[in-house]
Amino acid sequence: MSLDAEEAQPPPGRRPGRCPLGLAVLVLAGAVLTLGGLTACSGGAASTPPSSPASGPALPTTPASAPQRLPETGSSLMAPLFALWGPAYHAQFPQVRIGTASSSSGTGISSAAAGTTDIGASDAFLSPADVSKYTNLVNIPLAVAALMVIYHVPGLSPSTHLKLDGQVLARIFGGKITTWNDPAIRDLNPGVTLPGTAIVLVHRSDTSGSTFLFTSYLNAQDPAGWSSALIGTQVAWPGQPGEQGAAGSGGIISAVQAMPGAVGYVGVSYLSTVTRDGEGEAALGNSAGHYELPTASAIQAGLASFTNTPANETMSLVDGSGADVYPIINYEYAIVSVSQASTTLAQDLRAFLNWAIGTGTAQLAQVNFQPLPPSLVTLSQAQIAKIRG
Repeated sequence: MSLDAEEAQPPPGRRPGRCPLGLAVLVLAGAVLTLGGLTACSGGAASTPPSSPASGPALPTTPASAPQRLPETGSSLMAPLFALWGPAYHAQFPQVRIGTASSSSGTGISSAAAGTTDIGASDAFLSPADVSKYTNLVNIPLAVAALMVIYHVPGLSPSTHLKLDGQVLARIFGGKITTWNDPAIRDLNPGVTLPGTAIVLVHRSDTSGSTFLFTSYLNAQDPAGWSSALIGTQVAWPGQPGEQGAAGSGGIISAVQAMPGAVGYVGVSYLSTVTRDGEGEAALGNSAGHYELPTASAIQAGLASFTNTPANETMSLVDGSGADVYPIINYEYAIVSVSQASTTLAQDLRAFLNWAIGTGTAQLAQVNFQPLPPSLVTLSQAQIAKIRG
């Protein structure tokens, strides 16, 4: 299932959620977002989000006593986090098992829609078409993640983080830049010796939220070179001979590692794997012309530059404003039906999702994710409260 290109786009003019500088400062000083149509900044990072509602709806903090299995599938970017959450939640509540299966964001959405999984994990929010078609589904942010650009450039140390921006990457993935020593890449990286190795494009072959994030970044920084028709969870890559599609985040990493000259994109949850395999990680250009790695502070700075997250929490966080912003960040969503088969199942889902944005934040650092700020915790709690049996 893919997002239609025109449905994935922000309205013309200033991108939704962009926080003016003064307002962003207020957020970081602790401005409180209110619900029900009032607007304030939803950015900023919470040091320790609450494990139970502060001012939001009353939610169960424990599941029902009966044994329960809650299947989850979807985003491979989010899979390492669910691999931590499942055992941690079962250790605290032995009657509940979280069954996890890494696939893709598109599979997470379609499986939740079909009722074949209780939790669909997705890096991409529901498209307007999905919202209209599946009126029982909601997308609930559980954490904040980032997307990396990785590469295998012969002779280049992994500690040398090539500088790349959306314009150059749009030309690379559009087949217009074909070697690593192209002047456009050299100009961004003075002093770095680049080989004439041919560039091999590696992209996701499945319906991927990572593809949606990456193509959104290319369009945001180079709308003339990367059209809005090429934004989605699955796109028709213009590419070049030799390009390869790979399924899942693991497929991207393996393909890039195996092919000298390869470049691809993968979630920050796989940073340790990329580092272990000796692949390079790019410092990406932001809207201020600075180049950043997806550190905790750069992700938090990016989050703080956005505001006005709607009550349904459908919002792009790509290409935020500010000097220290990492430009490809996103909410990691749980796609869930608000209409469950029983009150017990509904309670168990509410309890787990509430745990995930509270106690479950203890696992985020292990996969380089960031917690939701308190304002988003409140919004997510309101969404979780809609789940009924």
